[in-house]
Amino acid sequence: MDAGTLGVMIPIIALMIPIVAIWTKHQQKIAEMQLGATAEQTAEKAAQYASHIQKLEDRVQVLERIVTDRGYDIATQIEALRDQRRVDESSAGVPLGLEKKERV
Repeated sequence: MDAGTLGVMIPIIALMIPIVAIWTKHQQKIAEMQLGATAEQTAEKAAQYASHIQKLEDRVQVLERIVTDRGYDIATQIEALRDQRRVDESSAGVPLGLEKKERV
């Protein structure tokens, strides 16, 4: 390398150092912004999943309450009441007189 080439390379390298520093700082800011956006999206998704899980837990609690509070055999209780009403109706000897009467 002769003196002329070296004389041209030194200012070029001297000007390249701040340009590379500015470019590096810019790349770092972009990476931080992407990291922040990703963290925000992750937090939003986590909140949505937590809400969804809470709804599912609430539904499971309702189902557990139905099963454990004898609500599960409501159909059998209704049928027992119907059977009891049939027995009561057949043993009742006094008619209520609810038939339609014809008008004259």
